[in-house]
Amino acid sequence: MQIFLSFLVPIVLMVGLILTLGLYGRLWLEAYFSGTDIRFVSLISMSLKNIDPRVIVQAKIIAVQAGLAPISTEHMEAQYLAGGNLKNVMIAMVSAQRAGIDLDWITASAIDLAGRDIKAAVDTSVNPRVIQCPEQQNASNTTLDAVAQDGIQLKVRVSVTVRTNLARLIGGANELTIIARVGQGIVTAVGACADYRDVLSDPSRITRQVLLKGLDSQTSLAIVSIDVSSIAVGVNIGSRLRLEQANADILVACAAAEERKAMAIARQHEMFALTGRNQARLILAQSLVPSAIAHAIQLHTPFSRTLEDRSHLLCHAQPLLA
Repeated sequence: MQIFLSFLVPIVLMVGLILTLGLYGRLWLEAYFSGTDIRFVSLISMSLKNIDPRVIVQAKIIAVQAGLAPISTEHMEAQYLAGGNLKNVMIAMVSAQRAGIDLDWITASAIDLAGRDIKAAVDTSVNPRVIQCPEQQNASNTTLDAVAQDGIQLKVRVSVTVRTNLARLIGGANELTIIARVGQGIVTAVGACADYRDVLSDPSRITRQVLLKGLDSQTSLAIVSIDVSSIAVGVNIGSRLRLEQANADILVACAAAEERKAMAIARQHEMFALTGRNQARLILAQSLVPSAIAHAIQLHTPFSRTLEDRSHLLCHAQPLLA
């Protein structure tokens, strides 16, 4: 039994060594002859950490062959374990180096872990792309509608050429912010023109004003240029507003006239009532005249009448005086 075990242990060790060399030998030779500092034991350690050693080796070879600044294997392993796309990061760094863009490992890895496509960002930084303002997907509003000071509406579409601002890719606003700011700037610039013909004669005057405002601040994109792709004359907003104001003034005047008419009618009815009351008082006074005359005849000698008769006469004559 001991003899059997003495033969079994070396055989098992030999088989394990052969399998290990078969699994990692070619990968280590590839890393070694490429000039990387990855050790054979490190490859085994990567597998034990649930890391695909081929990804680390390929990324290390790309960095060494491209002449990038040295990146430790531990940093690459941490990037892989954190869920980053290591190959994308290395390709982006090589592209940035070839284009003369300053992009170090810390920035590139942080951008990748933030969920941004670092390779696409570098490609956009190298090859600027054009975005439309407003967006073409927005079918409800295909133009920027601005109104000059003379009340004429202009329908404008602009093309914005942008490139990625790698320094602000983390935490910077995206292209929707750029589109919104450019739209606001175009509307403001057109509104500052006294005549819509000034814009039609020189459309670049509004784009120059927009560029001077620094609309790409605190964004992940840098504006290269803003160009007017189309411009058309819309409706006369000023005349429409004046017409609506005139109609509103007419309604206000009609309401005021109706109010004055109602007051006049009420005053007329009030005068009718006052006239009727005065006529009633006149008829009452006229009815008292005969009795007053008869009473006066009875007083044939004013001096012989007593004070009581005189007071009685005054009481009958008082309504006449009123």
